[in-house]
Amino acid sequence: MNKHVSPRLNRRAFVIGTATLGAGLAIGLDLPFGPTVVRAADGSPEIGAWVVVRPDDTVVIRIARSEMGQGSLTGLAQLVAEELECDWTKVTTEYPTPGQSVARKRVWGDFSTGGSRGIRSSQDYVRKGGATARVMLIQAAADGWKVPASECTAANSVITHTPSGKTTTYGKVAEAAAKLTPPADVKLKDPKDWQLIGKGVKRLDTVDKTTGAMIYGADVKLPGMLNAAIKDCPVFGGKLKSLDEAKIAGMKGVKKVVKIGDTAVAVVADTWWHAKTALEALPIVWDEGDNAKVSSESIAKWLAEGLDDKQPAYVGNKNGDAKAAIAGAAKKVEAVYSYPYQNHATMEPMNATALYTADKCEVWCGTQNGEAAFAAVLEASGLPPEKCDVHKVMLGGGFGRRGQTDYVRQAVLIAKEMPGTPVKLLWSREEDMAHGRYHPITQCKMTGAFDANNNLVALHYRLSGQSILFSLRPEALQNGMDPAAFQGVAQSGEAAFGYSVPNLLVEHAMRNPHVPPGFWRGVNVNHNAIYMECFMDELAQAAGQDPLEFRRKLMGNHPKHLAVLNAVAEKIGWTTPAPQGIYRGIAQVMGYGSYVAGAAEISVTDGSKIKVHRIVASTDPGYVVNPAQVERQVAGSFVYGLSALFYGGCTVKDGKIEQTNFDTYNSMRINEMPKVETVMVPSGGFWGGVGEPTIGVAAPAVLNAYFAATGKRIRSVPLRDQNITFA
Repeated sequence: MNKHVSPRLNRRAFVIGTATLGAGLAIGLDLPFGPTVVRAADGSPEIGAWVVVRPDDTVVIRIARSEMGQGSLTGLAQLVAEELECDWTKVTTEYPTPGQSVARKRVWGDFSTGGSRGIRSSQDYVRKGGATARVMLIQAAADGWKVPASECTAANSVITHTPSGKTTTYGKVAEAAAKLTPPADVKLKDPKDWQLIGKGVKRLDTVDKTTGAMIYGADVKLPGMLNAAIKDCPVFGGKLKSLDEAKIAGMKGVKKVVKIGDTAVAVVADTWWHAKTALEALPIVWDEGDNAKVSSESIAKWLAEGLDDKQPAYVGNKNGDAKAAIAGAAKKVEAVYSYPYQNHATMEPMNATALYTADKCEVWCGTQNGEAAFAAVLEASGLPPEKCDVHKVMLGGGFGRRGQTDYVRQAVLIAKEMPGTPVKLLWSREEDMAHGRYHPITQCKMTGAFDANNNLVALHYRLSGQSILFSLRPEALQNGMDPAAFQGVAQSGEAAFGYSVPNLLVEHAMRNPHVPPGFWRGVNVNHNAIYMECFMDELAQAAGQDPLEFRRKLMGNHPKHLAVLNAVAEKIGWTTPAPQGIYRGIAQVMGYGSYVAGAAEISVTDGSKIKVHRIVASTDPGYVVNPAQVERQVAGSFVYGLSALFYGGCTVKDGKIEQTNFDTYNSMRINEMPKVETVMVPSGGFWGGVGEPTIGVAAPAVLNAYFAATGKRIRSVPLRDQNITFA
């Protein structure tokens, strides 16, 4: 057993332990170099953990984060390649496994991919990995020429000895470079000298995706593989009461019925369709418990009670005395908004393939967190870390859902019942929809107060609803408070409030229904942005002021928030009249370390049919690695955000989620998609996220435009419930 690996590792201890490791460590560089060359699977030498160089000058860049369509794979490769000074046309990538990483003291760092952290949380150490490899390759060439390394330069995978003009390639010196001791410290390029970072290079995964060569979890095939379908109690918290296996014993292809703890049942068969057909025919009796009495109406009532000031709440942002200022104000404005459960609805349902023996357990799956999946394998298999591993394949959608590991655990437990035989577990669409980890359900009561001169003097923002951290990471709560609940309205940090109000109170009455919440692309920014930015428009109307100018007056102390707001206002042409029949709305928020704003142009027919003609987004993520990918991510985020606004929303009846397929949980179509224009205003000096922040401004921009067009305020979504549709 590797001396760096403990013999047993509890899943909880592993997850908490890995979460505490800081990204600032020089991970990726702490390897046993020297006479022993560490080699990749094909025998090519590693030049540090992040870079493998083949004799033909192909550069393999290791990617620890997950690619799920957001472009992190290409962006991270750009970061490494920038410092490596390699030939970009010869770059390819591969995923290290979490088992390999643990065995090498977590040399690749954090595998988690969520919260728009894929690039911003690892940019420093992956760039150092590229720079270190470059220094070692140059040193190896210099040693061969017997000249000082200071006389050599590298560009496009070619090393040149400047005085003599001698050249060699990375592939020719890679073997020698791999034997060198890496430098203790390397200097990274100044951003002004970047040549690859900031370029809209083509994605590295496009060809395989468009030709069908890309392997997703649902595509995995292993020799002798069986297939499993699963059904969990339709009410969260319910249990399995009984089943009658004899009823399906003779059905075609059926191999085994497996109970998963006391909550789920799986059928293993030769094909998935045979497994699913048998599962549907299997008589199962559930003990649904008290949660079967819960409905959307009962949840809404409970959350509404949390809006009462007399109920306890956690304070997330405060200055002055908002309640006193409101009590003595010349004018008061009040509104209550709500946001529903939302499903991730990934195109590829949850799945994992597991192969278990007494000496080894391996899993092949799409996951947003390879280390969490690895921990789930350890727990379910009962085997030590050196006997387990997870092979990450492409995700057919993640959006936060594949950060959870329930499907991985289930696959291993099923495989344990079939030792030596690989089993692919694939959830049905109905199972996937009914057993998600949903965007938290919330309500919000907001009160604003003005003095006699229509100056905003107080704002009380009271949120009532679920805490994701309470459910998924209780150790991250701060004296019981969920700091993530205040995304976009926080006092400071990566999702800070962008307005200055003399008296402010932002609080959260935590109420956790039985339906489990999860990180859903954009997470708490989504509802907080709707609540705050739509209410800002309500306040502007009450003050008789233009929505843009009203915001600007409150943003003097928030220059980066103001800069993106101004950029989007200029691009949409806010100060010029809109075309006949076109109405505009605007919004801004900060999320995931980035400042974003959005402005929409819409028209409305018959008061209920909306045509979104155009959305402009402005973003300041500090630095832009690949502007082409940023544009795609902004457009993609608007697909997600507008789908949620118009069609999303999960309801609960008899304790169960009612929407179990795309006929009742729709997504916008291409003909409904507006023109998207992206304005990037990177101010430098920090690294913000891209994939999630702009989701937050899509809905409030459209809702504010709808008010401008109709004079009607929409304070709850989805719009389908208001009988409002796309035109």
